[in-house]
Amino acid sequence: MAIFKKPPFRGAGDKKRDMPEGLWQKCPSCGEVIHELELKKTLRTCPNCNHHFTLSAPERIDSLTDPGSFQEMDDDLTSIDALGFQSYSDKVEKYQKLTGLRDAIVTGRARILGNPVVLGVMDFRFLGASMGSVVGERITRAIETATAEKAAVIVVSASGGARMHEGILSLMQMAKTSGALALHDQAGLPFISVLTHPTTGGVTASFATLGDVIIAEPGCMIGFAGPRVVKETTHQELPEGFQTAEFMHEHGLVDMIVERREMRDRIASLLGYLLK
Repeated sequence: MAIFKKPPFRGAGDKKRDMPEGLWQKCPSCGEVIHELELKKTLRTCPNCNHHFTLSAPERIDSLTDPGSFQEMDDDLTSIDALGFQSYSDKVEKYQKLTGLRDAIVTGRARILGNPVVLGVMDFRFLGASMGSVVGERITRAIETATAEKAAVIVVSASGGARMHEGILSLMQMAKTSGALALHDQAGLPFISVLTHPTTGGVTASFATLGDVIIAEPGCMIGFAGPRVVKETTHQELPEGFQTAEFMHEHGLVDMIVERREMRDRIASLLGYLLK
């Protein structure tokens, strides 16, 4: 038996409690540990491997639009529990408090390097940016506003697809948004669709892939069903890189892959051609 008893070491526990959460992020691609301040400087892209982290809707709007030019539209719309889906209203209220958003998209008028646009940006933090009646209605109103004002429409997508809590009301948004885009196209006005990680389900099967120009961020997942579901359904081995932006670009679904730090300038350049 030891004569002297070693006192327990408590320093690490105290230090852990004093350390603010969220200061460091680990890159899921290369494992690099990055300080939050460094991520903000690079628009949340890994300085080591260029992995594109998820952006919130406010962060995305700030990265794309001219300072002070964004004016939000239709921010009074809120989802209702039309089907009596268990705990749906509670979930909506929970994510409204967590994100500070009314629903999974923010829309409004803005300028991008002086070019007037109507912009919609989906936010994956809100119920996986699933498309319910409010998301579909806001996108439709944004398109209709752009058509009336002879402006370009830009929608930045990131979604798990249709919102199952709203059933057929969610699926109806696919046709509604696509119809509004058809009228916008008949007016000779451009629609630029930006796909980010992940863009799947009913969003992919409707407005997200109807752009006059379809842009994707590097490495993002684009598809209808997930790779595991596709593999189990078809009973076939999937090609390497299946459903990545690079695979979709190679096969013609995506027109160009643009890094986040170049996105604003590239969109402005496209608008210079499309709005002539």
